[in-house]
Amino acid sequence: MQDIEQIYKEYFETVNKYLFCLTHSDDIAEELTQETFCKVVKKIDTYKGDCKMSVWLCQIAKNLWYDRCRKNKKMVKVEENDLLNLQSLDITEDTVILNEEKISLYKKMQSLDEKTREVIYLRITGELSFKEIGIILNKTENWARVTFYRGKQKLKEVE
Repeated sequence: MQDIEQIYKEYFETVNKYLFCLTHSDDIAEELTQETFCKVVKKIDTYKGDCKMSVWLCQIAKNLWYDRCRKNKKMVKVEENDLLNLQSLDITEDTVILNEEKISLYKKMQSLDEKTREVIYLRITGELSFKEIGIILNKTENWARVTFYRGKQKLKEVE
């Protein structure tokens, strides 16, 4: 069995990127990453090696995120009202336009099935390769590539 410190060093970034893709928040991703590794310390003896360590860790992280969402009774979403508050901040018009485009994209993504949404989040926000996405979701690299492409096509249809 691997040393917990070694596991932490090797997989911290992967788990953190994955959680950022799910949460869209550096703070929440960081917090959940820490919770993930705390849980790993307690549950390391249950890891049987049936899957890659990164897949096991990301599954724990995903379950922690879903638990938090259930507790909050909602997923973290960008509120349209937040755009109104931007007027009081010292930001450029380009920043506002970029934020509006992001909000529009994330709203469109809600029409996609969960797995497709997850692949797109991981690819765009997490900047992960299709191979890494396949590993995290316990699928093939080709599956991740095809799912991403089909998701993009569906997003183009949603206008």
